[in-house]
Amino acid sequence: MLHAFLKKGSFQDSVSLMLISRDLSKADDLKRVSIMMGTPSNKDVFRETGMWHDTLDEAGPNDICVVIETEGASDAITDIVRDRMEAALLAMMQGRKSASYPIVHSYNRALRSLPDANITLISIAGMYAHEPALEALERGQHVMLFSDNVSVEKEVQLKTLGRQKKLLVMGPDCGTSVINGAPLAFANRMERGLGSIGIVGASGTGIQELCSQIALQGSGITHAIGLGGRDLSEAVGGLSALTALEMLDADPSTDVIAFVSKPPAERVRAKISEVMQGLRKPVVALFLGKNPTVRQEGNVYFAYTLDEAAQLALDLEKAVKSARHLPKVARQGILGLFSGGTLAAETAMLLGAALGLKADHEHKAGFMLHTDEHAVIDLGDDVYTRGRPHPMIDPSVRTERIDVIDEKTGVLLVDVVLGFGSHADPAGAVADSVKALQAKRSSPLVVIATVTGTEADPQVRSEQIARLEDAGIIVLNSPRQAVMLATLLVKPEACNKPEALLKEAVSPVLVKEPAVINIGLREFADDLQTNDVRCVFYQWAPACGGDERLQALLKLMQ
Repeated sequence: MLHAFLKKGSFQDSVSLMLISRDLSKADDLKRVSIMMGTPSNKDVFRETGMWHDTLDEAGPNDICVVIETEGASDAITDIVRDRMEAALLAMMQGRKSASYPIVHSYNRALRSLPDANITLISIAGMYAHEPALEALERGQHVMLFSDNVSVEKEVQLKTLGRQKKLLVMGPDCGTSVINGAPLAFANRMERGLGSIGIVGASGTGIQELCSQIALQGSGITHAIGLGGRDLSEAVGGLSALTALEMLDADPSTDVIAFVSKPPAERVRAKISEVMQGLRKPVVALFLGKNPTVRQEGNVYFAYTLDEAAQLALDLEKAVKSARHLPKVARQGILGLFSGGTLAAETAMLLGAALGLKADHEHKAGFMLHTDEHAVIDLGDDVYTRGRPHPMIDPSVRTERIDVIDEKTGVLLVDVVLGFGSHADPAGAVADSVKALQAKRSSPLVVIATVTGTEADPQVRSEQIARLEDAGIIVLNSPRQAVMLATLLVKPEACNKPEALLKEAVSPVLVKEPAVINIGLREFADDLQTNDVRCVFYQWAPACGGDERLQALLKLMQ
């Protein structure tokens, strides 16, 4: 049997009411309790879930609606539930942290309390969210819409205005963002200043998993910009994605951009991919549900899984930071001299993808890649081992090649393979030959090595790495990292951005000092306060008690 009552003129946020509903429904004498505000959409939910009671006809959007389902027909149950709900509301209020942030009841007062506010976080019911979001944009605020059930038409309107004003519109239905250390809604705590990866995502948990994977490997993020699940739909067209990408491209603290999205509309995916290739910074793109057949196009690296995207971003971050401290060798050649055939093949494959070159499938004279500028050679090929030991045993075949490297080569890639049967000091042989070459060169040569082996090998991995680094050789963990760094060094720094994209670019700048107006869930303001982010809590309630006719009259009077 259903019982119902109303608590008139007492607006509460939906999450608090849901939690109270859950707890009251656990009572032994109750089958189910549903507590929501009396908005039209919530009334539809009551009907759809079989919890409709005629008492709800009298409810307005500013009234708490309580419907109780019991096994029996006791009318006294309404008084029992009423008392329990009042006690729960009081306990929730008393249990809140002591707030050091201002609590206000209008947007104007919020701005007076925090005049330099630059982000508005909105988590009220979707039917009301559009108006404060529009006001925030008009006043120059970035907007995050945690609220859902906002129409596509209103989303497009907000995002079009945001793009015109060079402002972010994150959402609607945006679960997470982190702007310069300010956690907005569902967010993980990331140590500030630790890393240089900026994240953009039309996937809330996708952003959180990328953040988590990056943090697990000791790095961090600059910003994580949520877009809302519909941003890459055909209707919305990636409006916020474009702004977010341009913002991170212009952000001086961001070196690498990582992008994650639930399956997008194909036309929008193609457009976003084209824009990514016009950016100045390397980008990792993960369009979930699409297994990329091409793994790299220019500066864009395509991933298939979240952990792969995180690792690519970390590898690129390492490469960018390394390149910053190395000599300029733009437009010079890359030469790879390898003792391991598989390592040579992988390097040729990666280098070909990065520079738009075709690998040499004939492998004549051990060449895995061979152009006028770039080459990757497997020195373990038969042509080099006739009548002499394999280069892993006798490194002289490589040291002889290093000795005659010409001035057109700007980057040398080498592998050092340790283990039983290998040369006693392969790193020493490379280091000595590189030192001799550097002494007679007139132009800089960057040498990048990878070391295959363990600390327990006879050569001792750490000692071999030290030999290389003492000779000024950069040691990286994988051929992929080595190729990333090499291509960053030889590629021209100028961005070949298409003219059509230049006309659309907004070149906006993300906020350096977040200051947030929080409208809706007070818990979000508490989280901001915990993270030392300045904020003000706007304790919002529908105007005119939610009466739409009176609201329309009020607007006319204004």
